[in-house]
Amino acid sequence: MASTELPHATRFTPVRPPAGAPPVRINLYSDTQTRPTPAMKDAMMRAEVGDEQHGDDPTVHALCDRMAALMGKEAAVFMPSGTMCNVAATLTHCRPGEEIIAHETAHILTSEGGAHAALGGFQILPLKGARGMYGPDELRAHIRGKSRHTPTQRLVEVEQTANIGGGAVWPKHVLDEIAGIAKQHGLATHMDGARLMNACVAAGIPASEMAAGFDSVWLDFTKGLGAPLGAVLCGSADFIDEAWRWKQRLGGAMRQAGVCAAGCLHALDHHIDRLAEDHANAKALARGLAQMPGMKVEDPDTNLVFFDPSGTGVGAMELVNRARMEGVQLSMLGGRIRACTHLDVTSGMIEEALQVLRAAVARG
Repeated sequence: MASTELPHATRFTPVRPPAGAPPVRINLYSDTQTRPTPAMKDAMMRAEVGDEQHGDDPTVHALCDRMAALMGKEAAVFMPSGTMCNVAATLTHCRPGEEIIAHETAHILTSEGGAHAALGGFQILPLKGARGMYGPDELRAHIRGKSRHTPTQRLVEVEQTANIGGGAVWPKHVLDEIAGIAKQHGLATHMDGARLMNACVAAGIPASEMAAGFDSVWLDFTKGLGAPLGAVLCGSADFIDEAWRWKQRLGGAMRQAGVCAAGCLHALDHHIDRLAEDHANAKALARGLAQMPGMKVEDPDTNLVFFDPSGTGVGAMELVNRARMEGVQLSMLGGRIRACTHLDVTSGMIEEALQVLRAAVARG
């Protein structure tokens, strides 16, 4: 008889779904799980393309020009993934033996395979702070004077929104103060903007204002914006010129990439304002979970809902397994369960997922 336990990765290759598991009906695992809409696929099929690596793909140019304007920067470069944006950005900003200052739960520290140490020889100084965000005082306390005994501090990094922090939105005045402190001490600034548009929609602040104090910033199109591939890194013309060298070295220079860039342009036109729906669905999910006795739920700022069922008598991994066998997919992150709302999750699916979770908890 096929096992109904969800498999756990023991090495590095992604684990395939378990034999006998039902199809996923409601995918709350991540907003990376979205599928391109028919309209997006149509835009991709009609894209005018060239050789991106040769510099003659007009759709890639259109995306980069639009993104530079959106972020208030001089230039932009199209990358296959957000992780490559972070890696290329740090490799451009820093030199071997230097130090990056970031929150202890930042994606560059927890989720990029040690790329910054392996490829750049940098160390990351982890700062503490509630909900994935450190404060100006915490930053000031960890800025050192120059010494031959310590690594040169080069870069201050923030993640907007803070993923492991619960999808929390850094307030703009805090970002501005952090950027000001960095500049005062001669440090560069970088914003991991994987879910930046979620933050902008939630806060009602344009992306250019949110990222105004940061030398580099990128946006991921494969999360809430629903594209199948791509992220765009923005900064000064000189910075992006140097980042192109790292894009080449990392294998990120592409050919007829306009097919994918067209999906990203479609997302900019059609998928930003609707992020508010994902936030409303996350709030509804959190309210429903909070009504279950013993369930500890973090109030979401955006589209990520973190919760701990241990008070119900059901362990977190056991609840994830039970939900998956009912066609509802969740994830574990930072020691809690994470549910992520996105354009493939409707309000009706939220109520259905709550019914599944209520029944799973009731089994004890």
